[in-house]
Amino acid sequence: MENIHTWLSENALDWGIKIAIAIAIFIIGKIIARVLSNLVRKAMARAGTDAILVGFIGNITYGILLVAVVLAAIDSLGVNVTSLMAIVAAAGLAIGLALKDSLGNFAAGVMIVIFRPFKVGDFITAGGADGVVDEIGLFSTMMHTGDNQRVIVPNSSIIGGNITNVSALPTRRIDLVFGISYDDNIGQARDIINKVLQAEERILDDPAPVVRVGELADSSVNIQVRPWVKTDDYWGVRCDLLETIKVEFDGAGISIPYPQQDVYMHEVKAAS
Repeated sequence: MENIHTWLSENALDWGIKIAIAIAIFIIGKIIARVLSNLVRKAMARAGTDAILVGFIGNITYGILLVAVVLAAIDSLGVNVTSLMAIVAAAGLAIGLALKDSLGNFAAGVMIVIFRPFKVGDFITAGGADGVVDEIGLFSTMMHTGDNQRVIVPNSSIIGGNITNVSALPTRRIDLVFGISYDDNIGQARDIINKVLQAEERILDDPAPVVRVGELADSSVNIQVRPWVKTDDYWGVRCDLLETIKVEFDGAGISIPYPQQDVYMHEVKAAS
């Protein structure tokens, strides 16, 4: 007890000053880290950076600065920071190996935010799913399908495959094929189709629609119909054209044949 009392009487003031300095370094450093991270956020926001990336970079900046502040505070106490950093690095490596898949999704999320292959509200096909993007997170992307099912796709699955963004461009081409009988008049069928296309106000004039014979199939003459529309009008115009052209063909007596096979049976007389 006497030795402890002696040590305290000799070192209390010195350690008290060190602890006070360490606390001051931590408090002031934390404030500076917060201010600097906020400045980074504001600068990125003014530059038009995605909100998710702004928050991510801001948090990373704050975290790195805070670690530096903690190490500086510990160093002021006379603790060997080098050995401490080695321990932290080893622990970080072990955690990284344990969370390999999660870190892969995280890295993919950062790539999505930076390169922006799609945005919220776009209709995409990616990661084995297709639907409208509702939320882009750093680990997964959330979307809903046409029949209103929620789909959550890991970001690594999205980045690891092809991404089809249906909403990326303002216009789309509708590709339709109408098969008519070999006995029907091709010119009449083409005129009917052109008449329907001209009556549809949602079809764009530029590029002009294309109507031409695309194939002489086994049981039909296939006419390709390729009008351009605004992306938002795609499905509505497509369905309306299918119905309207079929009705017009019926009224003009133009048939749309379906595959069929003729079977010929030969009578075989039994040997007498």
